[in-house]
Parts: sequence; structure tokens; C-alpha cells
Amino acid sequence: MLMPEPDQDVMAGRAPFVAALTRLLPGEKVVADEAGLRAFECDGLSAYRALPLAVVLPETTAEVAEVLKLCAEHKVKVVPRGSGTGLSGGALPLEDGIVLGLGKFNRILEIDYPNRAVVVQPGVTNLAISQAVDAAGFYYAPDPSSQIACSIGGNVAENSGGVHCLKYGVTTNNLLGLEVVLMNGDVVRLGGKHFDADGYDMMGIMTGSEGLLGVITEVTVRILPKPPTATALLLGFGAMTDAGRCVADIIAAGIIPAGLELMDRACVRATEDFCKAGYPLDAEGLLICELDGPEAEVEELTARVGEIAKACNATTIRQSTSEDERQRFWLGRKSAFPAVGKLSPDYYCMDGTIPRGRLAEVLERMGQLSEAFGLGVVNVFHAGDGNLHPLIMYDAGKEGDLERAEELGAAILTLCVEVGGVLTGEHGVGVEKRDLMGTMFDEADLKQQQRVKCAFDPDGLLNPGKVFPTLHRCAELGRMHVHHGELPFPDLPRF
Repeated sequence: MLMPEPDQDVMAGRAPFVAALTRLLPGEKVVADEAGLRAFECDGLSAYRALPLAVVLPETTAEVAEVLKLCAEHKVKVVPRGSGTGLSGGALPLEDGIVLGLGKFNRILEIDYPNRAVVVQPGVTNLAISQAVDAAGFYYAPDPSSQIACSIGGNVAENSGGVHCLKYGVTTNNLLGLEVVLMNGDVVRLGGKHFDADGYDMMGIMTGSEGLLGVITEVTVRILPKPPTATALLLGFGAMTDAGRCVADIIAAGIIPAGLELMDRACVRATEDFCKAGYPLDAEGLLICELDGPEAEVEELTARVGEIAKACNATTIRQSTSEDERQRFWLGRKSAFPAVGKLSPDYYCMDGTIPRGRLAEVLERMGQLSEAFGLGVVNVFHAGDGNLHPLIMYDAGKEGDLERAEELGAAILTLCVEVGGVLTGEHGVGVEKRDLMGTMFDEADLKQQQRVKCAFDPDGLLNPGKVFPTLHRCAELGRMHVHHGELPFPDLPRF
């Protein structure tokens, strides 16, 4: 993996620049000692590490704006960072850039029940929003497995999902407004508490932009009333292909569960050992299907899903009998990543998305790839929306193991694109999938996306080295310019 070469002029001027940062933000808001920088040297994709020039920890939007203006003036790169739980290297530091940490932006600013909206700072954790409105009977729908730790600003940057996003959507579907600071220090507000905004969908562009366009300093999210009834089914199968077929058949029947998650045998056993969720240990594939809504509807859909599962050769059909049991079923799924840590010294978590109808085929081909590369793969999926999370097991202490894991991961993601899917469902591109972007987009596509970045960040200072395999200079992309006071194409109408 290649990152941009450090700017030697910036590196030579490190001490004066850090001094300028300290004058701008006195106290403990600037971290420059090596021990302090080590805490920020990577994100959840920990195979790669780098020490930044400095870490800046502002507390207000005005401070963020001043920091960005100073960096723009001195042409210093900026890597925005939330809680550091990302799994694509999106917050990987640069030696000649600062890390702009938003951890101190950790307050819930407003809860507006009449408008079903909550206004928060970006450092608030995902789970904290649901906890804040739980007593009033509301919750925030997107729920990544890391929801106890991941920040809402990072969720927006990566357009994160979760186990209940099949029915209720990912972050972008539950987002109402943003406050964003641009690289020149301008503060812009996008959207609000209203459902639809006039003009271009700038909030849609910012969501999932991975820190390349601006720094998010405030987020307004939509909250939902908790459904009157919710039940979860454990559906065990003697073959993963049967489990995959059951997913496709449930959706084809017009049933949209609140969640539809799939784990293979190795994941089931590791998870059951980790948290005693009550999973059937003889299952080669285990589906968790949650249905919610009015009681009569849930009863009918539960029966229909049970019949579909039987037709797909289910060996176990078990329904939760209490809220505690339903939560325990989900605790197992959300504990899958730490549970698999007991199976191997290291694992590499992938994130690709495929059409649901190709799930059984992709599972079979992934098994063949695992055998060919000689590395085990544990599978856990947001199966209902085709989002795969294969966990590739390896040992970083063995020479060549990490490289083989990366090659296997690239082969799996290439397979996802081959069958009509995409490189990422919710983890983002970052550095992990950056060099695979050419499998999905041609040069014209990538240049067009980079023109959007140039409109927000003409000097390429925000999170460079991420997403794009080759970042063109804005001038190379043919930016429109004014010549002698006249725009090109004078025959076009003016607005």
C-alpha cells in the first residue's frame, strides 16, 4: 500500500507549525509528543500505522474553522478522525499532516420529539442517541456492531449501516441535517429538521465522503418510535447454500424483516462460546430474522418465514419468547467480531455487497478462494441487503501471511463486483479498497468524482491518499476558469 510521499517543506517546518497550532489552541488541545501521537497512529484497520505531524483536539466549530484556515495557509494536510473504529484505514494518519480529532464534540444538543429529530455533535456515540430517547419510546435505527463506541460523525463519513438497516435504511436514510466546515474555514449548514431540502443534494454528497470534502461538526438525525412488537427467529441450516437460498426466498416473498443476518458454522461456534446466545451448534449456517410492527402482522409474517425456512431445509426454527431472549440473539451477532478473535492471532475484516440472489453462489466461490489461498474465512453477513463481512484469518507473525490475506480479500471484493455488487457496503473505501476502485469505475468515472473533490478542496489537503488510486491535480481535470472576465461557451444561458 502506497501513501503520498511526505511534503519535505512541511516536515522541515514542523516545529514552527506546531507552535502556531499551540498558539491557536492553547492548553491540551494540541498533541505533539511521540507517546501521545501513538494513540492516533491507526484506526480499526490496524495493519498499517503512521505518526502524524500533530493531533489537534478542538472543542468548537469556530476552533475547527481556524485550524483548517491555518492548514490551508501552510498547505498542511488534514485527516479528520472520529472514534477511530473504522475498518478501511480512512483515519490512517499522514506523516506530514495533522489528525483533526472530534472526540471532544461529545454533547447531545437538542432532542425534538415533535419533529422526531435529535441534534448532536459528531463525537456522540451511535448508541448514546438511542439511550437518550429510549424512555420516551424512540430510537435511532442504524446500529453498527460497534455502536457502543463508534461516533455519529464517523457514521456519516462512512454512511454506516447495521443489523437493522434492511428495513430502516443506512445512515443517509436517517439523516436530516449537517453542519460542515470546509477546508477554507467556511461553515455551511445542509438540511435541517425538515424532511426535504431545495436545490442540489449537498448532504447526500457529504454523506459517505470519507473526510475528503469537509469536517462535520454537527449532525441532525431522525428518530423513530419503537415498534409495538418485535420478535426474532433463529433459523439453522445444514448447508450455507440453503441459508443463502432462504434469504433470497424471504425477500422474494415480499417480506422485509427489520434484520436478516447470516453466520456460518465457525462464527456460530465462536460466538456461542463467547457470549452464550443460545445458538444451535450443529448449524452450518444460522439466520437471525427479526420481524417487527403491529402484533397481528408480526404473527403472520413469523409463520410465513417459518414455512419458507422449512422449504429451504431448515434444521432449527426457534422464536424468541421474551425481550431478553430477543436481545440475547442479537448480542451474539453483535459480538461476532470480538468472538472470532479467539480463533486466530489476527483477522482481516472485509466489506463487500452483492445482489441477494447471488448469495449462495458467492458463498460457494468464497469457499473455493479460501482453499486456494490456504487461509480460513469466517463469514458473517448483513444477508438481507447483501452486505458481506468475511473475516480472513491469518497470523501477522508468519512471513507473507498478511500479504496473502490482502490478496484473498482483493479476490473476494473483485468477485463482489463481478457478480454485480460493489466494493463496500458500509466500511468505506479508505486505503483498504482504494487500489481496487478501477475494478468498479473506469478513468472517466473516477475523474468525475475527483472533480467534486476539487470543488470542495482544490488543493487536495483533506484526507489525501484515501479512496482514489491516483488523485489528479485539479488543473489536470479541466476546471472551468474565467478568461478576461468571460466564461467559456458564451452562448449558454446564464442563471
